[in-house]
Amino acid sequence: MSGDANNETKSEPRLPWWKRRLHAHRGRLIRINDTPHSVALGSAIGMFFGFTPLFGLKTLLSILVAWIFKSNKIAAAVMVTLHDLILPFLPVILFWEYKMGMWVLQRQMPAKPRLHGGALRDYIQWTTFFTYGKPTLIGSLFFALPSAVILYFFLRPLLAKAHLTREDD
Repeated sequence: MSGDANNETKSEPRLPWWKRRLHAHRGRLIRINDTPHSVALGSAIGMFFGFTPLFGLKTLLSILVAWIFKSNKIAAAVMVTLHDLILPFLPVILFWEYKMGMWVLQRQMPAKPRLHGGALRDYIQWTTFFTYGKPTLIGSLFFALPSAVILYFFLRPLLAKAHLTREDD
């Protein structure tokens, strides 16, 4: 009997951590009791703010903007946290956002862009924000806006279908 139980558990494939997390977030979005438009718009807002380099403010801003647009605030918060799956790729994404921002601002890209060695207080000054943060924030729009629009138009029909099947049950 115990051998059969082991065979059953071994036959189910073990999903990688990121797929398990993706399925969990998808389930949360489907279970939200709101219109598909509201949930999809809230998710798109969360995706938008997920790409911005506003660390520590992403979740608050996404909830605030979702509230202003009368979309689902929970979906916005879920999507911002789901966006953290790309955290290992964050340095590359931030570099490309910085590069795009420098292009838009028509500034010369430094030969070796790097932060100066120094104390932590040097990185929390407005001059550092205008040097690195402003181009990165502007460049993030090139990734955030298309991703948010694509997510909205991809997610809305899926949520509508899930909403209909939930009503049928």
